Amino acid sequence: MKTRLGILFAGLLAVGGSAQAGAVDAHRAFLPGDIKWAPAPTSLPGGAEMAVLYGDPTKEGDFVVRIKAPKGYRVPPHTHPKVELVTIISGAFSFGRGQSADRASVEELPAGSFISMPAGVLHYVFVDEDSVLQINAAGPWKIDYYDPKDDPRLNIAPATPANP
Repeated sequence: MKTRLGILFAGLLAVGGSAQAGAVDAHRAFLPGDIKWAPAPTSLPGGAEMAVLYGDPTKEGDFVVRIKAPKGYRVPPHTHPKVELVTIISGAFSFGRGQSADRASVEELPAGSFISMPAGVLHYVFVDEDSVLQINAAGPWKIDYYDPKDDPRLNIAPATPANP
């Protein structure tokens, strides 16, 4: 019995210890007008903005960001090495899974929708209306594109047909 209690206590300490790693050290509230938007990182296609609400997505630990994207914006097929929890705050977008961005097989997600994305799932996004989404995850945040030509960090433009 004592052994079982010892194991239970050790387990609770381990869980409590990991909860402490992401502990909040001060109360902080953001009103919509207080959110500071900046261009999204170069790992995302141009045209989106990002605001960091909590933590630092470039470092180990929990973080919360919001991404603002205009209608027509898209993110080609990609994966993330860690779990992402995504909430659509406003607007609407379409979410699909697989190697090619196929509009025929997407889920349409209006404001208020939530996605829990396991690590390593190949997916893509089409923004159907000006949208704001919130990502809660553990850093460092990383995006890996299925097709390297889709990675904006590599600046590889698709071949342009020659003029006849």
